[in-house]
Amino acid sequence: LHLNPASRYPQIFIDAAARTSDTRLVLIAVGAATYSVVRLVEAYGLWFQRRWAEWFAAAAGAIYVPFEIYELVHDGGWGPVVALLINLAIIGVMVYALFKKKRKSRT
Repeated sequence: LHLNPASRYPQIFIDAAARTSDTRLVLIAVGAATYSVVRLVEAYGLWFQRRWAEWFAAAAGAIYVPFEIYELVHDGGWGPVVALLINLAIIGVMVYALFKKKRKSRT
């Protein structure tokens, strides 16, 4: 990228990489792999129009809620509140649509 390693922004990443332990790198890699598998399963199910995938997508959207609550508790402010409310609204709409679709299919 032709960045000067002595300048401010590249130095931030160099310092962060230098402070990262092997254990932390393994945890980051496992977390990234798990997240990728979840999204791959979701994409497969939605692509092939599987019923379970719609529920899985709603549950996968709820993955972010604990992180948003953590940010709300520790940092406060309007940003985490807005993010949490938007995410809960999206999950609520998805679950409502799934229940509505389920009721409609029974009749």
